[in-house]
Amino acid sequence: MGVVVSVADSRVGTAPALTGPQIAERLDAVLAELSRAVIGKSDVLRLVLTGVLAGGHLLLEDLPGLGKTLIARSLATVTGLDFTRIQFTPDLLPADLLGATVYDQRTGDLTFRPGPVFTQVLLADEINRTPPKTQAALLEAMAENQVSVDGTARPLPDPFLVLATDNPIEYEGTYPLPEAQLDRFLLRVRIGYLAPPQEADLLVARLARDTPEVTLDPVLDAATLRGMRAAVERVEVSRDLVDYIVALVDATRAHPSVQVGASPRGCLALLAASRAAALLAGRDYVLPDDIKALAVPALAHRIGLRPEMWARRIGGAEVLAEIVGRVPVPRLDRAG
Repeated sequence: MGVVVSVADSRVGTAPALTGPQIAERLDAVLAELSRAVIGKSDVLRLVLTGVLAGGHLLLEDLPGLGKTLIARSLATVTGLDFTRIQFTPDLLPADLLGATVYDQRTGDLTFRPGPVFTQVLLADEINRTPPKTQAALLEAMAENQVSVDGTARPLPDPFLVLATDNPIEYEGTYPLPEAQLDRFLLRVRIGYLAPPQEADLLVARLARDTPEVTLDPVLDAATLRGMRAAVERVEVSRDLVDYIVALVDATRAHPSVQVGASPRGCLALLAASRAAALLAGRDYVLPDDIKALAVPALAHRIGLRPEMWARRIGGAEVLAEIVGRVPVPRLDRAG
């Protein structure tokens, strides 16, 4: 693997460069540490880490009690990033999220007090429980890594990652995310129930320790993660696979069940996620299987279905799965 990462650390100068195999080894260590807390969901953890490497934000959408908050908190710990959780409620205001300029009586000056968004990993818990005005306060932060308060643009930490949770079946007192906001999430991740043997493993692991939660150790730091993200940019994608991505996205626009197809941002999201998945797999080139595996989490939340599809209980994931099965997969000379 030809990717090399140079990691800068202000405390020690420049750390030795990480080669491709070393990157894969470090990422495997991240997954192993995460799996100590999140049991039986290795596929979900790989998907989450793929989104993190690609530099995108993630929407964790599933029922309560399936580990959404645990995944976000564990990810921040293992990657060595600052973590802030904010509970989204109907009375949450944009200033509660972004911060505000306040008058300091001692000095007579106006001072900006940053809100919880000024962190590296922000858990936006139950984001659909707050009104659209507060939801929209995150748009600039997610798109540009900055927030504007009182006419002043203030940069956010690097890296900056939003992990939002959403309950897809409980609609009482909720505000569905608008399409413009959904489009800012690189991947939508569904967790699902554990299989009975895995759920038994969860209980056995709880009995084996003396505390309710697992104590995790950092495996990465912010500088190393930035270097890995830079390495994603050097993962090769052949022209045939570029055309394949475009064909998948274009098929969403022509599908009879779809009212609004995925935008060019969907193409870019699938491209970025596929390159990150290749790096996570220890390769410096993308394969068709990388794209196929990520088409649903990268595109399903970006399409608008016709009203009759909701009545038939057909969702975006089912439509995307059908498109993936129908669009021809290119045959490449390069094998993995």
